[in-house]
Amino acid sequence: MRRADRLFEIIQLLRRATGPVTADRIAAELETSKRTIYRDIDALVGQRVPIRGEAGIGYVLHAGFDLPPLMLTSDEVEAVALGAQWVVVHGDDELARAALNVLAKVAAIVPENLRALIDDPAVGTPPRQSRDDDHVDVARLRLWCREGRTLEIKYRDESGRASKRTIWPFMVGYVAAVRIVAAWCELRRDFRIFRTDRLIAVDYLDQHYPDRPVALRRRWLNMMRDEHAIGGRAVVS
Repeated sequence: MRRADRLFEIIQLLRRATGPVTADRIAAELETSKRTIYRDIDALVGQRVPIRGEAGIGYVLHAGFDLPPLMLTSDEVEAVALGAQWVVVHGDDELARAALNVLAKVAAIVPENLRALIDDPAVGTPPRQSRDDDHVDVARLRLWCREGRTLEIKYRDESGRASKRTIWPFMVGYVAAVRIVAAWCELRRDFRIFRTDRLIAVDYLDQHYPDRPVALRRRWLNMMRDEHAIGGRAVVS
């Protein structure tokens, strides 16, 4: 790996990290020596990249730092193309338009030899198929998740039984051929997953629920990881 590429990868690694990253971990990920990482970090700091390091703890990139536009690799372009295609197939109409806009922006900045990876990609997803949840405004569901607003829903479970629920939505999920809403259910006093194709009616309330959406998401994700570790499964209403 060229040194310029390695310096860029170090910044990307630190940017993605949620806490300090040791030189050992950076060296292992970039398949180089710890001494090389020390020299690279010193070079980045000399270029005024705001990296803070503490012995025995690791390195942290200060929040707010950003790089000028850099060249994307062919793998990175294909990752963007595949991700955007998936969103076009599985997302709601607004997300699909946003994904196409992203592709257009990437196509405008990559060199000519990489543009074919967007115009005629070698990676792809199956064509979009009809869904049974076209009556649900998924874009509005996403907005309610972001803003932490309450929903009242009428829902039919897998046995066909209908129920009314007040839920606190915090995430819209895209799982294979179905879409789901992860929420705290006031009726069950627990987390539940609701398939959008089983939503009979949705009433979008103006009131905010008491918890923050990000707090609910973190609790739910931690619960999902714990259940996965012990072989459990998420509860789908």
